[in-house]
Amino acid sequence: MLVAVTDHAVERFRQRVGSRAGLLDPRPEIAGRVRRAWEAGRWSEQPPDGRRPGPAARGSLYVRDLVDRDLLFVCRREDDELVVISLWETGRVGAPRVPRRFTDALR
Repeated sequence: MLVAVTDHAVERFRQRVGSRAGLLDPRPEIAGRVRRAWEAGRWSEQPPDGRRPGPAARGSLYVRDLVDRDLLFVCRREDDELVVISLWETGRVGAPRVPRRFTDALR
């Protein structure tokens, strides 16, 4: 499965999670995490409880990270490609893990 990552997903990852590998562009890290979770069968067509009532947006898939189980990647499938469009932190409430001063410095 080929995994592509949108700019929005990269920005959300930088703001909320931060790169474990210390990379400036976390696309390879995001793509690898999504691919491994997908191969492990940690995906669903239903949004997690408390996010949206009813069925998922048409064509959306939700991939739960293997390492950080609160991290949920929102994806769309296009043929043999999975496109990561955003991410959520399902169990986390409060401030992001990465302070805003660090993410603002990347601009």
